[in-house]
This record gives sequence, structure tokens and C-alpha cells, in this order.
Amino acid sequence: MNEPPPPPSALLPPPDLTAQVAAALREDLGSGDLTASLVPPAQQVRGRIVSREAAILCGRPWAQACFAQLDRQIRLTWHAADGEALEAGALVCTVEGPARGVLSGERTALNFLQLLSGTATAAHRFAAAVAGTGCTVLDTRKTLPGLRSAQKYAVRCGGAANHRMGLYDMVLIKENHILAAGSIARAVAAARALDAGVRIEVEVESLEELEQALAAGPDIVMLDDFTLEDMAAAVARNRARGRPVLLEASGSVSLETVRAIAATGVDFVSVGALTKHVQAVDLSMRLQFDAR
Repeated sequence: MNEPPPPPSALLPPPDLTAQVAAALREDLGSGDLTASLVPPAQQVRGRIVSREAAILCGRPWAQACFAQLDRQIRLTWHAADGEALEAGALVCTVEGPARGVLSGERTALNFLQLLSGTATAAHRFAAAVAGTGCTVLDTRKTLPGLRSAQKYAVRCGGAANHRMGLYDMVLIKENHILAAGSIARAVAAARALDAGVRIEVEVESLEELEQALAAGPDIVMLDDFTLEDMAAAVARNRARGRPVLLEASGSVSLETVRAIAATGVDFVSVGALTKHVQAVDLSMRLQFDAR
């Protein structure tokens, strides 16, 4: 894990970060932290957040916001940037300030850091697996409710890319939409009629449906659960056209299979596991209380 982090422009935190943090703190604190009230108000504390495993760091802005919303006197000093690789035992940051605020925010800050670092780490592994193929790993909408923008940010930190953010910024025509419209051609024509200024993608489940989709002329065609042989055939058929569309492979993608999928020549591989099957990174905070 020695690749450089993505460029800073790719790592702008989402606009709903403050609201996400406020909701998380409200969920944890409720009417107040009863246990922290046992600590004298003037008590100061210093601490260190350390990674217990190799990972890609993600979530600094969320952790920063957690403590800022509780007590602006709490100071965090970071020793790694979002998107940066951490070795086991690496110092992530130091924290110091009023003990009550640090204790109240510790769990929520670590929850964000561990979850988002887990997402970034998974994205990094998939992106590294397809390196050199020309294929891009994409996320999906299979995200934790209320934390989509945070997990999409984490995917970018890991070196993969975002698919659509939601139902509003892209047309993705799937089986039920096709059934309702009557055909792939009619569904694509209806999408064009929207004149929404966004990309139109069609999901297909066979080479026969691929031909129908290519004739309809969407921007992207998603190959759903195609075999490697059929993916390669789809790529060949698409390239034989005068104006080929972009091809995305989806379904049953794992770290063990993703490079072979990318090698068929598809432009994208979408991986729901990046945000759905998240294994939190093991981070630890150790505190030292100043003598009173």
C-alpha cells in the first residue's frame, strides 16, 4: 500500500458532513453524556489515535467536526492525510483538550474514521487489482442510509470512482423499467425525451439484449452477470460499431475475479461490496489525563 493518495481536488468533503456528524452525536449523546459528567469540568486530557492494521485513512473531516461540535477547545493534530496509506501501528492523530468533550466524542469520531477507512481500504484493493487494464472501478447506491456522500467520498479516497450519487443525476434503465416501457428502445427513447442533460445507461442480461441496447444508443450499457466469454464478445461487438458506447460490468464481482473482468476490455466494473460489505479498520484511542 505505497501508492500516493488521490489529488486533493478529488477529496472535497460533502456538503452534508456537518449534518451527518450532528445526527451521529445526537444519536449517541441524547440528553447528555452521564458518564462524562463524573469527570471534573476543568480536567484536561491528551490522546493518540493509532491504526492497528494496514489501511487507507479516511474520515478526518468527520472526526474533526465531531470534536468541534462538542468543544472548540479540543485540538487535533493529524499525522496522515485522507487517502494516505497507513502501516500497522501508525500514529493517525493526537488529540488534546477538555476531557469531557474528548470522552463524549471519542466513540463517534472513531466510528466515522473506522467505517470510512474501511470503505477506502476496500476501494484501494479493488482499484489496485485492475491497475494497468484501463478499466475503472465504480461504487453503487448500496450504501449505509444517511451516509451515502460520506462513503462515496471514501471510495474516492481509496482510488476508485463514483457511479451516480442517487436517482436524480443519471438515468439507469433496468429490467422493470424495460418491462414497463415495453422494450429497451422505447425506454431509451423516453429517457431521451426527458432532456435531463444526464447520461443514460441500460442494463442488459444477454448478448441479444446488448444488440437491442446498442441499437437504441444509450451512453452506457451495463452487462449484468455476464460470463467472461460473453463480456469479451460484448466488447468486440461494441467496438465493431461506428460509435461504440461505454460498457460496465456488474454482478458477482470479487477481488479474485475483478482483474479477469477488467481484462475483457470493459470500461467500468461496478462493485457494490465497496460500500455494502464494509469491514471497519481497527483504530484505537489511548488517553492520558493531566494531573489535577
